[in-house]
Amino acid sequence: MIRTHQTTPFPDQKPGTSGLRKKVRVFQQPNYAENFIQSVFDVVGADLVGATLVIGGDGRYLNREVIQKAIRMAAAAKVGRVVVGQGGLLSTPAASNLIRQRGAVGGLILSASHNPGGPDEDFGIKYNIANGGPAPEGVTEAIFARTQVIDRWLASDTPDVDLDQLGEVAVADMAVEIVDPVTDYAALMECLFDFDAIRAAGLTVSFDAMSAITGPYATEILERRLGFAPGTVVNGMPLEDFGGHHPDPNLVHARELYDRMMGDDAPDFGAASDGDGDRNLIIGRGRFVTPSDSLAMLAANAHLAPGYAGGLKGIARSMPTSAAADRVAERLKIPAFETPTGWKFFGNLLDAGMATICGEESAGTGSDHVREKDGLWAVLLWLNILAKTGKSVDQIAREHWATYGRNYYARHDYEGVESERADALMAELRGSLASLPGRQVAGLTVETADDFAYHDPTDGSVSARQGVRVLFQGGSRVVFRLSGTGTSGATLRVYLERYEGPDGDLDRDTGAALADIVAAADEIAGIVRHTGRKQPDVIT
Repeated sequence: MIRTHQTTPFPDQKPGTSGLRKKVRVFQQPNYAENFIQSVFDVVGADLVGATLVIGGDGRYLNREVIQKAIRMAAAAKVGRVVVGQGGLLSTPAASNLIRQRGAVGGLILSASHNPGGPDEDFGIKYNIANGGPAPEGVTEAIFARTQVIDRWLASDTPDVDLDQLGEVAVADMAVEIVDPVTDYAALMECLFDFDAIRAAGLTVSFDAMSAITGPYATEILERRLGFAPGTVVNGMPLEDFGGHHPDPNLVHARELYDRMMGDDAPDFGAASDGDGDRNLIIGRGRFVTPSDSLAMLAANAHLAPGYAGGLKGIARSMPTSAAADRVAERLKIPAFETPTGWKFFGNLLDAGMATICGEESAGTGSDHVREKDGLWAVLLWLNILAKTGKSVDQIAREHWATYGRNYYARHDYEGVESERADALMAELRGSLASLPGRQVAGLTVETADDFAYHDPTDGSVSARQGVRVLFQGGSRVVFRLSGTGTSGATLRVYLERYEGPDGDLDRDTGAALADIVAAADEIAGIVRHTGRKQPDVIT
């Protein structure tokens, strides 16, 4: 029996770059999750009837409860089949793969990515379309518009499904299939990478799953299929609150891994992934690799893996990501694309066959195997490169810089800034753009300044106001933008970059190399004046 539940709109259900993210207690309000899910279903409309829908999440607090609601609502929307990861678990890249493999109309991914989990922390819902990637802006705007007028949601009057029992059950007239969340993804990885070479290389590895979703995937692939020693995967059990960890793989929240990799008895290779499995941290023995450099180094060496032996069609990076990958593309004589932040923009390029490898400075890299960034994929490609070359991470990095030069790079995050203060900073900055060229700031000369707008080469769409860029003479750069991935206040992100040619000083301390650019950024944007913050909360 299908029941109609009367409701009224919530004003705050506008999806960000990665879906709708709010505090758990917001999602626990009566009708809140249901309103958003129903709005998704109303926008997708008749395409849902008889179709396959994928549902899963990163296992954070509230994951199971919302999955049960989504299943009942899918049945009311006349979905033909729902495919759910066992225990309600699916990493974001695995969900993307499953959508593509099953020919699904799309999927609901329940996650707040790298944000903390637990009763007082964060939750999120994201809709991915049939290509496996995040819904494009036109779809998310339609979903938001629907949330503002919704007056009812529909659900079948049926009991909960046993999410832990593999197999198939019926909910009303809809089939619900509970699948192992790891199997299909692991098989895809075996097609892309030379597992025999990795096994034979004798490498030692430490992988921190951060008590999040990649634990089961890493345990199956690294320890079982590749034969790394038991205990290679630490914090491998997904927990509703991530064990109190902040599951963001950076040098602040994965400090134990960093310290391990800088020690005298460090393994050859260290890595971590985030809450939903789409981000990565790469550290070799004694050498941290920035996400921007990792993208460039992976692209330069991807031909060593079977899945990329035929070469790359193109490389895409988000605008705030350093230009290191552009130099690889130039040498390979392939296109380089600069897009706004958000994986949805890469999806168009991947679908059009214009790019093979994509990356964001926020620790996300991936390829055309799915339509999401993929943390474990990046780890396995690095392992494939190490195995094939017999070189260390440090050696690969040094040789890369000696060939292409080095983009010294850092991101400064000012978290939880009052929205009014953050908006005022950006408004003042945008108002000053015309006067910046030629200005002397902290010993640097501004060459150009703009508010980045992206013209999508696949569909002609334009995405404006994507971040303020200030370029200095000599190749240095600072970028300012507000992040759309938080749940309270605003996060001001400041991206700092200095290019040093192949014959320059390639092993400076990053902080020292960027000191004048940090000073220039504050003088140009008035960070301290607007925010009251003298230091960023996180430096990556």
